[in-house]
Amino acid sequence: MAGPASPLTTHVLNIAMGVPGSNMAINLYRQDPSTNTWSLITTGTTNADGRCPGLITKETFTSGVYRLRFETAQYWESMGETCFYPYVEIAFTINDPGQKYHVPLLLSRFSYSTYRGS
Repeated sequence: MAGPASPLTTHVLNIAMGVPGSNMAINLYRQDPSTNTWSLITTGTTNADGRCPGLITKETFTSGVYRLRFETAQYWESMGETCFYPYVEIAFTINDPGQKYHVPLLLSRFSYSTYRGS
């Protein structure tokens, strides 16, 4: 996607094979603080480098609780593999939407890890 840089980025790395996690579906949600329900903000698919640009605009990025859902079963199935985790959801809190946030996913068929990057 072209356009301004998203203040929220992600990167999927297939650490079992040492390659980017390309062509993985991702959904971004925001939690309503008054009802605790989740609203879908956008969907995307990782590119050849395992990145999903344009997740959210600076104008719509506000303080709150967000969730990234990575469709890992579909990803592994596309390579003829099975996995233990059919999806991975990472929930995180944004206190200062003026900052840049990077939420990578390090993935194998039987494990995953994440951290807050910048």
